[in-house]
Amino acid sequence: MKKTNILLAAAAAAIVSLSGCAGGGPTNAQVGTGVGAVAGGVAGNALFGSTLGTVGGAAAGALVGNEVGKRR
Repeated sequence: MKKTNILLAAAAAAIVSLSGCAGGGPTNAQVGTGVGAVAGGVAGNALFGSTLGTVGGAAAGALVGNEVGKRR
C-alpha cells in the first residue's frame, strides 16, 4: 500500500509540473514545485505512513520547492 501512495504522489506532481509546459519549457519555480512535491510526498509517507501524510508532505514540499525555484 505504501508504494501506491508514493506512485500517486509522483504522478500528481508530474501532472502538475507538466501542465504548465506549453511554452518554452518549465520555469525554475515549476521544476521546484514538482521536485518538492515528490520529495515531500515520499518524506510524508515515510514519517506518517498514511495517505494523509503523503498528501500533506507533497503539498508542503510543493510550496517549499516553488519558493526555492523562484529564488534561482
